[in-house]
Amino acid sequence: MIAFIATLNVAAGREAEFERLQTELSEISHANEPGLIVYDVIRHAEVTGRYVVYARFEDQDAFDFHQHADYHQRLVPPILDCVAGEMDLQFYDWVT
Repeated sequence: MIAFIATLNVAAGREAEFERLQTELSEISHANEPGLIVYDVIRHAEVTGRYVVYARFEDQDAFDFHQHADYHQRLVPPILDCVAGEMDLQFYDWVT
């Protein structure tokens, strides 16, 4: 399994747009990607605009499918447009 964790800060006033776009991406991805195990977006409890995206895939092929899906290509640019500064993106191999 492969997983990623992305930590990012959303520009002030863009939080609702970011959440709407991420919700759409999550719902479409779950409906169309049998290799997607988890796609969660969580909001920091104390820091306004800070989010973490956690995704886990069965294997590299499932991750690659997700990355190249037409809906991913359509939704990710406006999602990233909501982000202020650099995103911290880290990849992990599943252990247990």
